[in-house]
Amino acid sequence: MDGYELLDAGEGRRLERFGAVVVDRPAPSAAEPRQDPAAWSSADLAFSRGSGWSGSNPGRPWTAELSGLTFELRTTESGQVGLFPEQASNWDWLRDRTTGREPANSDADVPILNLFGYTGAATLALASAGAAVAHVDGSRPAVAWARRNASLSGLADRPVRWLVDDADGFVAREVRRGRRYRGVVLDPPSYGHGAGGRSWRLDARLASLLADSTALTRGAPELVLLTAHTQGFGAARLRDELAVALRRPARDVDAGDLFLDARSGARLMLGAYARWPAQRVNHER
Repeated sequence: MDGYELLDAGEGRRLERFGAVVVDRPAPSAAEPRQDPAAWSSADLAFSRGSGWSGSNPGRPWTAELSGLTFELRTTESGQVGLFPEQASNWDWLRDRTTGREPANSDADVPILNLFGYTGAATLALASAGAAVAHVDGSRPAVAWARRNASLSGLADRPVRWLVDDADGFVAREVRRGRRYRGVVLDPPSYGHGAGGRSWRLDARLASLLADSTALTRGAPELVLLTAHTQGFGAARLRDELAVALRRPARDVDAGDLFLDARSGARLMLGAYARWPAQRVNHER
C-alpha cells in the first residue's frame, strides 16, 4: 500500500498520507488518545466540519496509487477525498474471484453489477481482472470521477458501462427486463435520497435491495460483496442479511471488520463486510 498510509488516529480524527499529501480529517470511531502527537504537524490539508478545508491549496487535485490502481484525489465538501483504502483487501478478493475464472462462452459478456460505485475502485479492480462491469451511481460527478480513474489506471478501454442512475430504480428495471449479472457489489450509504428526492435509509432498504440485486444472478452468483460504514451494521448483521438474500446458511458467508492499522500502532475501525463465497485472500502487498 505504498500510495497510502494511516499515520495515526485518535481524539476523533485520522492522519493519513495519500501519495505525497498528508491529510488530517475527522474519524468518529477514533476515540482513543493519539499515539504520535508530533506527527500531526506534518498535515498538508485539514478538514473541520465547521469551517471546511484548510492548508496548501485544498482545491487542487492530486493522484495516488493503491492496489495497482491510480486514483485522482480531491477534497470534497463532506470531508472525503475520493478513496476508501480500508476496502483494499476487498479489491484483492474481487480480483481473486475473477482472475483465471473464465466464464462459459455464453456468459462471456455478462457483467458484474457494482451499485453505489462512487469513484470506481471496485469497478477498476474487477475490470483489471478481466470482468465486464455495470457501474451504477446516482451522482453524475462521481461517475465522471470514476471514468477519470479508469483512464489514469490504463483501463479506459475495458468493458465498463458507466451509468448515472438510482440504485433501487435501476435494479427494479433490470429485474423487469430479465437482465442477468454474474455477481453483485454493493457499498450503500447510511442514508441519502433516491429517485424523485425520496429519502433512502439503509435500515429500511437493504433487505429488499439485496433480494432484488442478487435475484439478477438467477441464483448462481460468481461473487457477492456487501460493505457498510453504518452504526448497527456490523459483520454479523451483514452476514445474516446476505445469507437470507442468497438463501444459504450463514456459515457459507465470510464476514469481518473493515479497519486500518496506523504506523503509530493505532487501529481505526471503519465498517464491516460480508462476501460470498467464503474464501479469504492472502495477497502480499
